[in-house]
Amino acid sequence: MSDREFGGLRALVTGGASGIGLAAARLLAGRGAAVACLDPRPLPEQDRELLYSVKGDVTDDASVRAAVDDAAGRLDGIDILVNNAGIGAQGTVEDNDDDEWRRVMDVNVLGMVRVARAALPYLRRSGHAAVVNTCSIAATAGLPRRVLYSATKGAVLSLTLAMAADHVGEGIRVNCVNPGTADTPWIGRLLDAAGDPAAERAALEARQPTGRLVTAEEAAAAIAYLASPLAGATTGTALAVDGGMQGLRPRPPSSS
Repeated sequence: MSDREFGGLRALVTGGASGIGLAAARLLAGRGAAVACLDPRPLPEQDRELLYSVKGDVTDDASVRAAVDDAAGRLDGIDILVNNAGIGAQGTVEDNDDDEWRRVMDVNVLGMVRVARAALPYLRRSGHAAVVNTCSIAATAGLPRRVLYSATKGAVLSLTLAMAADHVGEGIRVNCVNPGTADTPWIGRLLDAAGDPAAERAALEARQPTGRLVTAEEAAAAIAYLASPLAGATTGTALAVDGGMQGLRPRPPSSS
């Protein structure tokens, strides 16, 4: 392996054309990895020389298998899988019909299953195999009007732990990151649709003890830590990147 942290390693990032996925792909490549991004959308033009683009739909098993094999062919193997592709949902338990539940579960949970399943033969041949799933603070904290999204991320947390137990003997580490509300394109669209975008953004910022949204780059740094050979003793872990939202209960500012 090169003296760079990820030198000689090959990484596949799903949902890698924007947001946390793109930030993770850029960071891994900047630290020496060869990186392919699996996404139905093309990469931004400025990233096409640094990153490989493979088109795939995580809701279709044949598409996933073809895309993973394409990525492995371009990279000459896969050592790291960043299972990041996902979509959001809003509402209480009354607000989303069965079709919406199936759609979001299909992307956020089964999408990870399909990609991991297709990548496992390549990961087993790696000497530094790591899977990092993008989970969410919604898996461990009750958030208003996020029932469907939270249910999928709770499943991702359990999936991560069970996969870690299944594959530790094969030298494959499996962890997840739990971002808080992150400043990503999805949150941008949510804010644009709000009646008062400024007030909605202020509310999202206020519920995180740091008083601001998590950046995509901060989530990417956590992904890189968990994917790194330097974290070889870390598996079955959920790493919160949430501005203190999971563990802190600060006192409100004094009104005096």
